[in-house]
Amino acid sequence: MMGSIEQPENLCTNLLQLLRSSTLFNDLLTAAQAEAQRTSLRISEIKKGVQNGLVLAGWDRKLRNAVYHHMRSLQFKRQQDGVLNNAEQLKEPLTYVRKAQQAWEKKILKSLNSMCTELTIPLARRRPEKEHKDMMARWTELGVEGPAFMRGSSGICRGIDLSQIRPVYAPKDFLEIVISLQNPNCTCTGNVGTFDVPWGLIQIPLKVKSLNQLRVQYSDMAITQCQTGIDDLPDIPAELFDADRAKLGKKVLAAKHAPISREFAKKGCPVSMRAELWSQILGVEVKQVDILYYEQLKSYVLQHDLLVDNLLYKDVKLTATNDDQYFVFEDFLYQVLLPFSRDTVVLKHFAYNSATPPKSYIRGKLGVEEFAVTYPPNGVIPFHGFAMYVAPLCYLYSDISELYFIFRSMYMHFFFRLHSVSSHSQGIVALSLLFENLLQTQEPELFYHLIQVGCQPLKIAFKWLMRAFSGFLASDQVLLLWDRIVAYDSLEILPVLAVAIFSFRKTNLMKVTTYNAAEAVLADLFTLQVLPLIQLALFSK
Repeated sequence: MMGSIEQPENLCTNLLQLLRSSTLFNDLLTAAQAEAQRTSLRISEIKKGVQNGLVLAGWDRKLRNAVYHHMRSLQFKRQQDGVLNNAEQLKEPLTYVRKAQQAWEKKILKSLNSMCTELTIPLARRRPEKEHKDMMARWTELGVEGPAFMRGSSGICRGIDLSQIRPVYAPKDFLEIVISLQNPNCTCTGNVGTFDVPWGLIQIPLKVKSLNQLRVQYSDMAITQCQTGIDDLPDIPAELFDADRAKLGKKVLAAKHAPISREFAKKGCPVSMRAELWSQILGVEVKQVDILYYEQLKSYVLQHDLLVDNLLYKDVKLTATNDDQYFVFEDFLYQVLLPFSRDTVVLKHFAYNSATPPKSYIRGKLGVEEFAVTYPPNGVIPFHGFAMYVAPLCYLYSDISELYFIFRSMYMHFFFRLHSVSSHSQGIVALSLLFENLLQTQEPELFYHLIQVGCQPLKIAFKWLMRAFSGFLASDQVLLLWDRIVAYDSLEILPVLAVAIFSFRKTNLMKVTTYNAAEAVLADLFTLQVLPLIQLALFSK
């Protein structure tokens, strides 16, 4: 049976097409022309001279990085053993999961449209000139009072009390959809194939990794390995280890090669180098054309007001503004999230996402497909807590353009999977199942006790997973955790940490008799240290 993995010749052809359409190709061509025009070169030596000149100038590393990032992007597309018949199956092969995602999308759109109807406001409108100028003047301090469209005479939004703007959905709403998934082909009450009927909430038999497989995957995080971010190092003084890591880190940064940076980051990133390491790993290099692109997105925000703007504004106010760690970044969050909602490049991730970008119709043309437009332009309707995907990054990047492109890369690589219904191994459904399986394996007594008192563990852990722990842990611990997400190119570290937290609080959890009591035990995670907990979950038994 033919596989869907690209054949080598097709892969090379696609790679060449991608490179020819990139800015790197034009830059490389310009550099080659400059090398060829050197007067010291003979005609017979031009080819070799140009190649040597490009290598000395570092273009070979840039080309290697471009190839590496293209190859890595292929991993985000599901690779099946059989031939997939259409684009829908490529995005999500399981029909019942596709239907669940479609039903969820309809529910989100219904909620959004209901809000428009109740508040008598449009999904989008052109800003009046006065409002345009006011917002442009306040762009770097939108959090002080909010721009005119959010302010009004008494803190109102388009003449509507901001309290009337409600999140379209929250993690608990999405959890209901996730746990309602049922495979129509599995009707047994005993064993389902090789899967037992689960104790937990996830009822579909997805393939997830075992504890031993995770130990192999995260072997660089073993207790015997020194890690950046752990004070009690086993073999050498912390100061000496930090000095050695810093010395090695400088060499890694100088190499400017993404695979090397990724391997280095598996043991954590030194604080002073984290921003540059992440940029190299994610392939984000902000050039003048990128700065101009961000300015173009900003102009779109100034020209048109979207209902999504108010959702983002309200979300920042409810989350980051109320957080002692992130309230100082309120202005940065608006400067990232508002342009993000207009960025059509984000639509590219729908090629390998089970979700479909929502559409709206131009007034008076309801149902006429040629008058349908993607709304919002990036296809992403934010949920309660969406701003927390950006907040920790504000500690790393002071330049707003760099912050923006790093966040966009993080979202298109990782975060979108945390709020889409999918059978993908990195999707929220599989991560939830992995959490339940690991907890049952590691702490069966605790799992059973919590179920007996009416507390399914996933109901507590789901919001941690969906927000990648942002807003629950101390900011430095979130960044240490995200180091591993970026380095291992995997979100599976999230359920591992969630299990570790339950294990760590086991003594108190075994005493609870109600769901509320269990939730109270796990309410405050601020003092937890991420790395020792992960090592405890993976390597202690």
